[in-house]
Amino acid sequence: MSENVTVSGWDVLDEAHRVLRATVAGVAAGGWNRPTPCTDWNATQVLQHAAGDQLGFAAAIVGDGWPTENPFAPTGVLAQDPIAYLNPHLDAAAAAWATVDKSAETAPTPLPLGPLPAWVGAGAAALDAAVHAWDIAVATGQPSPLTPELARSLMKVAVEIVEPLRAFAYAPAITTSATEDDVTTLLAYLGRRADWTA
Repeated sequence: MSENVTVSGWDVLDEAHRVLRATVAGVAAGGWNRPTPCTDWNATQVLQHAAGDQLGFAAAIVGDGWPTENPFAPTGVLAQDPIAYLNPHLDAAAAAWATVDKSAETAPTPLPLGPLPAWVGAGAAALDAAVHAWDIAVATGQPSPLTPELARSLMKVAVEIVEPLRAFAYAPAITTSATEDDVTTLLAYLGRRADWTA
């Protein structure tokens, strides 16, 4: 994995990009066709979707460079190494977010919600990257890339954006007990089971 990656300066987004890169790099040969928690998508399709979403966040900020393929209709076919495919998408998103002042009242996003408070927008991009890293990790036999600290940060964002997007991007929330850990709580809020297996 290349160390020459672009960082955004938004800590949660940079950490989410790091875990997505590490997860993609950790997929063993033959793992890209495995089923994932994203119904009807295999690991390759989740990667294409996640990469396309990051490009969408970048394009919303800079005004061009939109994905040429629909992130919500991934083909499942990659013409290059997965990391080589992913890196330019994450670099574009990081470079775009690096231009957004942390004190900015709002920032553009590709979400149906439109512009959001800048920290929420950067967090939304992070949420997308990190949760799809989890999808790929559990699909391919890797440990969860979500730490309790990252999950807590992402949960603050999730409560700001998920409910209006339930029918569009997130499954219904799964009921959990108050004693569940931070990662399980986040995943359940997003409609995912922490104990999912293929």
